[in-house]
Amino acid sequence: MRVYFFFVPIVVALATLEGLVLTWVARHDYDWRAYFVSLFDVSLREVVYMLPLSLAAPVFLWAWDNRLTTIPLDGILAFAVLFLGMEFFYYWFHRCSHRMRWFWATHAVHHSPNQLNLSAAYRFGFTGRTSGTLLFYTPMIWLGFPANAVIAALSLNLLYQFWLHATWIPKLGWLEYVLNTPSHHRVHHAANPEYIDANYGGVLIVFDRMFGTFVAERDDVPCRYGLVTPLGSYNPIFVALHEWIAMGRDLARAGSWRERLHIVIGPPGR
Repeated sequence: MRVYFFFVPIVVALATLEGLVLTWVARHDYDWRAYFVSLFDVSLREVVYMLPLSLAAPVFLWAWDNRLTTIPLDGILAFAVLFLGMEFFYYWFHRCSHRMRWFWATHAVHHSPNQLNLSAAYRFGFTGRTSGTLLFYTPMIWLGFPANAVIAALSLNLLYQFWLHATWIPKLGWLEYVLNTPSHHRVHHAANPEYIDANYGGVLIVFDRMFGTFVAERDDVPCRYGLVTPLGSYNPIFVALHEWIAMGRDLARAGSWRERLHIVIGPPGR
């Protein structure tokens, strides 16, 4: 996701500016400790991602060697298919990251801040590549899109989502029917029972509407951000690994292999 990381200094600067404005102008009780946890997270991830630790790399290579065809990115139709394909597979990656504990162990890091702001947008955790999250995009390579194009599309998708983490942006009228907006993403980050496990889209919200996971933000139900059981730690290593630790503890206590399998691929207890 090198395209995304190229923009890291810019998004960090914008998140810092937001924090300063919210603190000094809006007199908001901004969580600066959480800001620095996110800054540590993105810095450590930059280092870790330099290492050859990706589970997806050999699978991507196999998919490319056995691709059905080669899709040249030489026209608007090819880019449109790449965009829609990325949206489709990102939706299912994101949904599985909430419904399968193995993937939630990484994704929980993104949901761990108890305040939603721009600094939360780049808190992803550093275990994504080693847990195989990129495997969800293998079909696109098997169909004939080059791996670098798929990764670039994913990076741009994540870059779009940066601004969705600003809680001060209101609803955006008719755009709410098509695009993933800050209002929709506030719902996604909320731990309220009315909102949990909803709005998985990246740029678009259409697949949520299509597959029944769309929930609109309600004026009478303010969003409570963070995990269902709030994480109180500001230790960045613990934040990154807390759900892996909890899953390992549950596996050690399990009484059968069937129970262990359910712990790994079943829904998280939150």
